[in-house]
Amino acid sequence: MSAKVAHAALWTADLETSAAFWSRYFDATIGERYESRRRQGFASRFVELDGGPSIELMTGPWVADGMARARAEVPGWAHIAVSVGSNEAVDALASRLDEDGLLVSQPRMTGDGFYEAVARTPDGSLVEITP
Repeated sequence: MSAKVAHAALWTADLETSAAFWSRYFDATIGERYESRRRQGFASRFVELDGGPSIELMTGPWVADGMARARAEVPGWAHIAVSVGSNEAVDALASRLDEDGLLVSQPRMTGDGFYEAVARTPDGSLVEITP
């Protein structure tokens, strides 16, 4: 058996704002809005990044503002890492995110020798940006 990640799913309080974030900062292609006929209020859009698994953005009226939860480390996914190709691309994207108040951690070399920056989505989920 050969297994690979098909997609990751991310709950969001504002589907269109989240889709715009991925499009603006990561040049993602955003799929059409899907609205469930079986689960009233559920909607989603797929985010397609170049060369990797997609991200399904999901929302519903029951999804609360994620900022309070995002400030604490809780069981579940910690972050998603997105490779942008080079240290220079990390720096450029981090600069744009910083200007918009979304950068959590400036580009740096980690203690393990990895170059990265960290940003926060509009809902508070973390995105690690790597070369």
